[in-house]
Amino acid sequence: MLFENREDAARLLAQRLRLYYKGKNPLVLGIPRGAVPMAKIIAVELGGELDVVLVHKLGYPGQPELAIGAVDETGNVFLSDYALEIETQYLELEKQRQLEVLRQRRARYTPGRLPLDPHGRIVIVVDDGIATGSTMTAALRAIRRQEPKKLVGAVAVASAMAARAMSHEADAMVCLKVPAEFYAVGQFFKNFSQVTDDDVIAILRQHEAQIAAVG
Repeated sequence: MLFENREDAARLLAQRLRLYYKGKNPLVLGIPRGAVPMAKIIAVELGGELDVVLVHKLGYPGQPELAIGAVDETGNVFLSDYALEIETQYLELEKQRQLEVLRQRRARYTPGRLPLDPHGRIVIVVDDGIATGSTMTAALRAIRRQEPKKLVGAVAVASAMAARAMSHEADAMVCLKVPAEFYAVGQFFKNFSQVTDDDVIAILRQHEAQIAAVG
């Protein structure tokens, strides 16, 4: 299965989620940046609210694209087995670097308001795909600490290893594809164009305006 783009994958995810969560005002949280356009489509389809959950991967020394873990915006860290050999000093510096990225994103994405509260709600955390699972694990754990009523993960594609790990982190998991061979998330999308910070900001503003107009 090749998805045309993120929007195509989001509509397929929404079809799966609609049966259980439509009309229950779920809180749909996209992991920036790529998953935010997907989260908006899902939120609209389900009649829910849209926001972001801010986490950032921690990169391997000299190979920043290789995730050795992830950090959420409160500073809680998830470390994978890849991090066992990494010096503590490097891990702390990398954590602080990525926390600064998250602080800047929060200031730009949701200025003037707090993140929407997941407590006691059905929460759906969306990502376009998960390779190692570090970022999604950090996101799910960050929300779990805020005591949602039900915690759901929704992804277009995941490696077999990540899919197994996520099934232990979420109360329910919807994944459209778990391929036997997984090299990168982008290989499963015909169009995997970059989503920018400006794109995320525009999506959040537009959704907030639509909710305000209805309510």
